[in-house]
Amino acid sequence: MLRRALAVTVAVATVVTGLLVGWAPSSGASPRAPVSDPAGAVVVIGTGGIGWADVSRTTTPNLWTLLRDGSSAALSVRSVSSNTCPADGWLGLSSGGRAAAPRPGDAADPADRPCTEPPQVVDDRVQGWSTFVGASEGERFDTSLGLLGQTAAEADVCVRSVGPWAPVGGARSDGSVDQVAPFDAARLLEDLNACPVTVVDVGSLRDPEDVAEGEPRPSARADQLRQIDARIGQALEAGPNGADYVVASLSDAGTSERLRLVVMRGPHFGPGLLSSESTRQDGLAQTADLTATILATVGLPVPAGLGGSPLTNVPSPDNSERRAEARLTALVDLDEASHEVHGLVEPFFTAFAYGQLAIYLLVLLVWKGRLGSESTRVTVLRRVRVVAVVASAVPVSTFLANLLPWWRFAVPMITVVASVALFVALIATAALRGPWARWHHGPMAFVSLTTVLVLTVDVMTGSRLQLSSLMGLQPVVAGRFYGMGNPTFALYATATILLATSVSSLLVAQGRRTAAAVAVAVIGSFAVLVDGLPFWGADGGGPPALVPAVVYLVMAVLGVRLTWKRAALIAAAVVAIFFAVAGADWLRAPSSRTHLGNFVQAIIDGTADDIVIRKAEQNWGILTSDMPLTLLVPVGLLFVIYLMARPTSWGSRAMRRSYEQAPTLRAGLVALLTALTIGFLVNDSGVAIPAVGATLAVPLIISVAISSLVDQERSTATTRAGRRQR
Repeated sequence: MLRRALAVTVAVATVVTGLLVGWAPSSGASPRAPVSDPAGAVVVIGTGGIGWADVSRTTTPNLWTLLRDGSSAALSVRSVSSNTCPADGWLGLSSGGRAAAPRPGDAADPADRPCTEPPQVVDDRVQGWSTFVGASEGERFDTSLGLLGQTAAEADVCVRSVGPWAPVGGARSDGSVDQVAPFDAARLLEDLNACPVTVVDVGSLRDPEDVAEGEPRPSARADQLRQIDARIGQALEAGPNGADYVVASLSDAGTSERLRLVVMRGPHFGPGLLSSESTRQDGLAQTADLTATILATVGLPVPAGLGGSPLTNVPSPDNSERRAEARLTALVDLDEASHEVHGLVEPFFTAFAYGQLAIYLLVLLVWKGRLGSESTRVTVLRRVRVVAVVASAVPVSTFLANLLPWWRFAVPMITVVASVALFVALIATAALRGPWARWHHGPMAFVSLTTVLVLTVDVMTGSRLQLSSLMGLQPVVAGRFYGMGNPTFALYATATILLATSVSSLLVAQGRRTAAAVAVAVIGSFAVLVDGLPFWGADGGGPPALVPAVVYLVMAVLGVRLTWKRAALIAAAVVAIFFAVAGADWLRAPSSRTHLGNFVQAIIDGTADDIVIRKAEQNWGILTSDMPLTLLVPVGLLFVIYLMARPTSWGSRAMRRSYEQAPTLRAGLVALLTALTIGFLVNDSGVAIPAVGATLAVPLIISVAISSLVDQERSTATTRAGRRQR
């Protein structure tokens, strides 16, 4: 038995490691590679507060023309705070990373403080630059202010800064600037043709209804928009022929965060969308991509570890008005979906969690209190089983809901709930009505398989369903744009382990332990590959959590006891797999690396401790937030560990009949607990992993337990009826 266990375990590790390491990363050019024949000049026209919903033929004719004739994308401008001031946006352009200027005021949340005014330039140096540098170092994002200007200076490429905030974007690492000029329409021709790189500030739109208290109230939004568009037109007309133009809205309009706009036109950017390796989403970019694009366009090296990648053109068949309208609709959809879902996540989770809790407590009261007749209790249990299966279908349905444009309606909360409910009804009906429904674990197996398949296909095809979903990726937050985010991994790992548990229980009940172990190994290995491979899940914290759980379940199925020595070997294998994946990713070109390869580079640079500390601070911040559910996560984990560690505890006794009907259920729950706990400990914002995993695991486990209780109640009723007849 031990030899079989070791053989299966070694096979899992060998297959996973072999495929991960054997993946040959390419450092060559991709089909949409950065330009290899730079035009020699780039003009960056920076603004702020403008989104694609503001663009139209009549109100912004210059932006409309750029949209029609150039390459466009929705731009995530997220910096350090939840909203981005003009200072933050220009510092982000300067550094290619996350940076923010200190804000005046004493509000607890920096997002509620007013934005600062542009700094003065005295003796060719930005005043207060050291303050910007100090604030950046305190945030532990390993951001190098002045990277754009410094890289240009080291290559003897001059940078001209035109307008109030432009010197911040074009400054060198010490705050010095090349050439500075105010924005003056009369001398734009001279200013915009002096250097290969020109950075122009045409002013930022500030929403009078949204600016923080203490910030001067600006003029009407429409008036600002017209003035900014006119300045953009002036800069386009005065700029050098043959240059590439970058027009980007680098900041928010006030305290509310939104996706903004970026559009590029020139020899390398014709009609179409913009794409970046950093987002892997056509039509979606982030501020750091602009820095990389500017450097690449004028033939300068893009430093390793930069937060973004050069933007490339995804061409459109033509520059017709119809095509431009279609692109505008798609870009507005990206912004609207991201904005609307961001505000719905917290109330959705709260209502979902507390609603389930109330229902399950009611059932516990009915069952433990022996309330009502036997037939009433059985009826209640059956209905709650249906409720549990319905609840388990909710997580995967939050992704499928993005197949429908719910954000376009007047009340997004109602339409997104309706969209989720539609898919919940379909999945729950199939789970409860299919031929597998007669099996105690049938609904659990079906919902878990559906979840695994949907998330697998989504990750393999670009993570479009995850983008702006209730349990997926939030572009406006700019934490991740593709692959497996923490909530997605939590659902994926939970569904994988529960599916493997269901399949192995069926096979073990038939006396086929080896086949059950192989099935667990195959299901688990597939999930680890999908989660960990850089071109799919690209998840650094997922495999270290999922691999030990899968290996433990394989050993448990074969009846092999987990000793401290074996646990240490598993831990060593997990570390080896993680660095194999990260190392393979690091071998790729810097612009093509994911955060796995960037972490290896951080180790080489000696800045990995900043990443670790920042992740720990994020977890602690979430745990100590005002949301009461977050503190329940570690408490709940400890409570479940206690129940699982004591087979005679009340919780284990309540599950005993389920364990008898599903021989590997208890081992599966231990494996699941292992994955969620490790995921909680090793990931930034890891507190979301057990919380989201529970939204799928708890209702499915309850459905299995209730199925056993229904059988028990039926058996008890039959026995009592027989006694009365005698």
